[in-house]
Formats: sequence, C-alpha cells, structure tokens
Amino acid sequence: MNFIPALLTNLDKQDIITSDFWASQFSSFTPMNVALVLILAVVIGLIISFVYKLTYRGVLYSPQFSMVLIMLTLVTAPVVMAIGSNVALSMGMVGALSIVRFRTAIKEPLDTCYMFWAITMGILLGAQQYVIALVVVIGIGAILILMSYMRFRHPNAYLLVVHYQLSDNERENVEANVEAVLRSSSHKYRIRSKTVTRGGAELTVEVRLGNDTKIVGRMLGVNGVQDATLVACQNETGA
Repeated sequence: MNFIPALLTNLDKQDIITSDFWASQFSSFTPMNVALVLILAVVIGLIISFVYKLTYRGVLYSPQFSMVLIMLTLVTAPVVMAIGSNVALSMGMVGALSIVRFRTAIKEPLDTCYMFWAITMGILLGAQQYVIALVVVIGIGAILILMSYMRFRHPNAYLLVVHYQLSDNERENVEANVEAVLRSSSHKYRIRSKTVTRGGAELTVEVRLGNDTKIVGRMLGVNGVQDATLVACQNETGA
C-alpha cells in the first residue's frame, strides 16, 4: 500500500487544482472543438447512413448496420483528437488495435467500403480537417448515388421457381411453353436447377427483369403449371 502515499505526493506536486494543469489539458483542443467535432461526426455519419440506405440493393436492409456507420464516425473522431501529435500515444493505440479481432463476418463487400468511409471521415474530423471532410463526404455520396442509379437501371436478378406435374410427353410441352414465356418476358435467363420426381417436376431459373414482375402470372397461364414463385436474389460474384 506504499504506492498510495507516493501517488498522493505526486498529485500534490502537479497541483491539479491550479490553472497550469487545466491549461496543459486543453493545450491541443478546447471543449468547443470537441463539441464541434462530435456534432459534425453525427451529421456526416447520418449522411453516410442515408447514402447506404438509398443505394442498398441487397435482400434485407439492416438498420443496425446504419447505426454502426454513425458510431464508427463518432468514435473514430475523438480517438484521433486524443492521439494528436503524441507519438507514444499513437503507437500505444496501434498496439491496442492490433489485438482486436472482429468475429462478425461481413457478407457484402460493399459494406466494408462503407465502414472504411465512416472511419476515414472520423479521422478527417479528428484531425480538424472540417472542409476536406465535408467535401469528401458530399463527393463520395454523390458518386455512390450516381453509380447506384446506373446499376439500378440494369435488370434485377430473380429466382423463378415453377412446379408442374404431368406425364413425360406433356412435361416436354410444358417446358417448351415455359421457355417461350421466359424468352418473351426476361432480358436474360439461366436454368439453375431442375428436379424431377414421381410426383412432378421443379424448375429453378435465374431471370433478369426490370420493374415488371408479371412473369408469374404469365407462368400460371401455361397449361400444366401448378404454381410459380419469384424471389429476389443477389449473386455474391456479381454475375
């Protein structure tokens, strides 16, 4: 317990009540700077989250990931402010981050880009490069929205599942009629799987469609088709 008196003696020497101590604490930044950085971090994080929601083309949108983007910007900014020009503190921060292991797998590669974008914005704000941060977030956001609009104009990918139950000869006629509907309704289609059982057959086709999803109704109009299901999909390879 001898370290407690030594610690108190050291604190007495520093005299934390004096103005010199607080002046040294606020030598690099002031409470106004901290408040400004946090406010801008929230605003820029909201912009990144809005762009992510606007350009998202996956199956299930996750509001929690949008909150993660805001928190990444908000947390990174004060960390960079604290590091500042202190080499020892920056090296300690790098060593601490090197032992962190993230166990959550990121399914979409584009989500990783958004995470790096949020961290970069936090670094710029922490370095008090406010103008650069605003220009970068507006520029990147506009480019992503434009690219998303150009991608949105391409036909969307769907999986069409068709069930039919007929004899072998009639099944060939049904498949010919199904392919005729695919050729007339889809920009591009590709058979993914075909299952034939004693009770019937199942055909899974990847189709490229625009906003018109009436192909399901056209399939039900084919004599012999029992049901048709259209499911939105997104290939990991981007094909």
